[in-house]
Amino acid sequence: MAQIVRLDDLADPRLRDYTGLRDVQLRLRLESDRGLFLAEGEKVVRRAIESGHTPRSFLMAPRWLDGLADVLATTDAPCFVLDDASIEELTGFHVHRGSLAALERPDLPTPETVLADARRVVVVEDLADHTNVGAIFRSVAALGFDAVLLSPRCADPLYRRAIKVSMGSVFWLPYARVDDWYAAPDLLRAAGYRTFAMTLADDSVPIDTVPRDVERLALIVGSEGHGLSKRWEEAADHRVTIPMAADIDSLNVASSVAVACWELRERLSAR
Repeated sequence: MAQIVRLDDLADPRLRDYTGLRDVQLRLRLESDRGLFLAEGEKVVRRAIESGHTPRSFLMAPRWLDGLADVLATTDAPCFVLDDASIEELTGFHVHRGSLAALERPDLPTPETVLADARRVVVVEDLADHTNVGAIFRSVAALGFDAVLLSPRCADPLYRRAIKVSMGSVFWLPYARVDDWYAAPDLLRAAGYRTFAMTLADDSVPIDTVPRDVERLALIVGSEGHGLSKRWEEAADHRVTIPMAADIDSLNVASSVAVACWELRERLSAR
């Protein structure tokens, strides 16, 4: 069972995993260097533990101890207890859900492993916004796709904001980073995937006209501002778009993925 440790010194070195949470660049560097990630809120903390991630410690306001008592009973990791004002001073923001956990960052599987065990994947190129990445994971998990592949410059799915928006789906949905991004189209083709790039290119076709008999399918989406790279637009087997009403040319990338996953889910043969 977790040891409950009540603290009043914010300079205590045991709290260092929780400092400066509003500084995105600092947190990304520190979390990578220390091999950790943070989960925020009772539901997300619970899902992180239930999905098998190893906690390093917990940080909670007193009122959350009873609500997460069953989770704390499963681990020997310490639970540091501070009042709400102290947690806000330490982290740099108001943790309105009152509970945080620092967990060991897992090693990612290889892209080949992820692709071998999947039939429908979403491939994300250079998406910078953690909220969009989290929303994409949530849609992919909710709409029956199997996995996500990320480019090297894509935002971290295990950043606190991405985890929160994904409602913890990043904990169990398989994903991998593709280090050799230029070769990614060839990697998918070799694994038997037909690739569908979401783009406003002149030869794009409405997404509701894609083939119905696709056994393995990869949906490719690009960055918020520039969309897909020329390499992906040219290398994809198909270029698709979501038909829009007049005067609107596109949706937010996370919304587009949700619509596309729903459409392709409907048109793929049942397992």
